Amino acid sequence: AAGAPKPLPSSGPKSLREMPHPLATSSSEEMGPALTPSPDLLLPRSIADKDLSLPNGTPVDTSSPASSSSLLNRLQLDDDLDVETRDLFVTVDDPKKHVCTMETYITYRVTTKTTRAEFDLPEYSVRRRYQDFDWLRNKLEESQPTHLIPPLPEKFVVKGVVDRFSEEFVETRRKALDKFLKRITDHPVLSFNEHFNVFLTAKDLNAYKKQGMALLSKMGESVKYVTGGYKLRSRPLEFAAIGDYLDTFSLKLGTIDRIAQRIIKEQLEYLVELREYGPVYSTWGGLEVELSEPLEGVSACIGNCCTALEELSEDMTEDFLPVLREYILYAESMKNVLKKRDQVQAEYEAKLEAVALKREDRPKVPADVEKCQDRVECFNADLKADMERWQNNKRQDFRQLLMGMADKNIQYYEKVCVT
Repeated sequence: AAGAPKPLPSSGPKSLREMPHPLATSSSEEMGPALTPSPDLLLPRSIADKDLSLPNGTPVDTSSPASSSSLLNRLQLDDDLDVETRDLFVTVDDPKKHVCTMETYITYRVTTKTTRAEFDLPEYSVRRRYQDFDWLRNKLEESQPTHLIPPLPEKFVVKGVVDRFSEEFVETRRKALDKFLKRITDHPVLSFNEHFNVFLTAKDLNAYKKQGMALLSKMGESVKYVTGGYKLRSRPLEFAAIGDYLDTFSLKLGTIDRIAQRIIKEQLEYLVELREYGPVYSTWGGLEVELSEPLEGVSACIGNCCTALEELSEDMTEDFLPVLREYILYAESMKNVLKKRDQVQAEYEAKLEAVALKREDRPKVPADVEKCQDRVECFNADLKADMERWQNNKRQDFRQLLMGMADKNIQYYEKVCVT
């Protein structure tokens, strides 16, 4: 990029250049025009600045979006851009095991290549362990509360069932961590986050981890109790529909995940018995000279079935199950963002009621109410844009996943049916 790209402000009704993020540090700038309560809490405002562009030079139409789809199209998200227009690439590879006196852990190499002006160098290579990725996700949730943060793979495994230092487990986790960073990299807002920059570039991340812990704790408490027990009257219909969809999606996907795990378990049990079954025919063929040829043929066929079934089970374990689990966690992340949006709306409604009870004639609604209304609008716009983006990614991922599994099953039956 020729110029220094700036982080994209959250989408909202004001000019993108003028509007600071409503949930960031408050500023002394004058807020917008007087507000009046409306059922859906989305009050349109005029926008003066029309000549805006994204960091990649794409022009942005700042007129008020008619729908979440039009808002998404207006942002020109990276998934719709050619690879040549991207300016940030991140990969996770080269896992290494570290044995220390107090603990044993795995680190991964995180390689970054970029042309963005925020980075001092065009390429970085650092090593990170799982808890570093967890730190990054927590920081993103703290600093970008209106956005959907991609999920991390589960940290803990059932003791005795999965060896977290096995080659298979480490490779599965590496793929999940690589996808986690790529989803952040592809996001037009999260990819410019300062904590993400630190994660990709800092040689020693521990110094940054110790900063701001007290502030984070205070912010968490203030957000938790901001509504003071006020109960949200009702979600707008579009967000109620999103909540219902996420509940149903999580339920159905959880059922598919349990059935898939049971199928894999039964396949592996069958595979153990099949491996014991084949040699029996070979032994028998050695005793019956007249039947040796057909018996050896049966033994070879069983061996071929063993190989094909093992490959199918590995494909389901390494490719199918991780995607199901990622999207189950994704749905939970989206539900959390939806709850935060409800908290901000509840705060806004409480402030409006407090103003109404005073029954004072005022030319303008108080500034704190205006700020709270801005937060609701910001949450609504960001949540709808991220939901649309998530749906697009989900359709692509599941189309690729299901077509791939169909091909794997076809290949399996072709192998076991060969005469």
